[in-house]
Amino acid sequence: MIDKNHKSCLDQFFRCKDHVYFLYQGRTMNRKLTLFVALLLTGLTSPCHAGPPFMTDDPEPTETGHYEIYGPQLEMGGSGGNFEGTAGVEVNYGPVKDVQLTLGLPMAFSHDSSGWRSGADDIKASVKYRFFNDEAERVQIAVFPGMSIPTGSNGFGAGHVTGFVPIWAQKEIGKWVMFGGGGYALNPGSGNRDYWVGAFNLSRKFSEKLLVGIEAQHQGADVVGGDGSTSLGLGFIYNLKEPFRIMMSAGPTFADTDGAASFHSFIALGINF
Repeated sequence: MIDKNHKSCLDQFFRCKDHVYFLYQGRTMNRKLTLFVALLLTGLTSPCHAGPPFMTDDPEPTETGHYEIYGPQLEMGGSGGNFEGTAGVEVNYGPVKDVQLTLGLPMAFSHDSSGWRSGADDIKASVKYRFFNDEAERVQIAVFPGMSIPTGSNGFGAGHVTGFVPIWAQKEIGKWVMFGGGGYALNPGSGNRDYWVGAFNLSRKFSEKLLVGIEAQHQGADVVGGDGSTSLGLGFIYNLKEPFRIMMSAGPTFADTDGAASFHSFIALGINF
């Protein structure tokens, strides 16, 4: 996520992390939560090249039997001296073909006129399932449902279970890679509202070491009477000596109504093995 709308992206599977929400209160589970859990379990029981550093995710899963670790990673956003973000690690594992398991372990921080504040953030877990992969046409499609566990402290975290159910697609043409998609945010609670999120990324492989991409993301208002936002970004992935790579992205976020601008940024060390 800090600009409220970019924070949503944070919670959406660790880039994104307040994206889709649903709430379990006592022993009452609403139908939307039931549907979400069913989708998640489907992914878990079904027989990705991860999104960082971009807001837009892609459908490519971690290679079977291998790990992709992003850590340390730092993400933040806001305006001027008022900002917040997370620092932590994300672990991705490919247990079987076309499936990726993801776990995010973040700490949260913020800064404003009163000074610094920090605490634990919500733990995030998700499953990516690539259900279409045409190697000849270089087209892939995947679903990537996930949830967060309310482990935040000191005022951080959502305070209840949250989730997001997106679908992502990708097409490669020569050295160019196009990927994008989005999903629906279930956001119950007093004053909240459901909303859609969509994103698109165009990247180019300049060499075996360097990939550079530009992207745009739009998120609807997540509160009654609130405002949606549009975020733009520029990022890169640079392969260092194996198994390391460095990745970074940054850009502005604009409120839809008045165009008020804030910033978002992400940087991480990637380790593949």
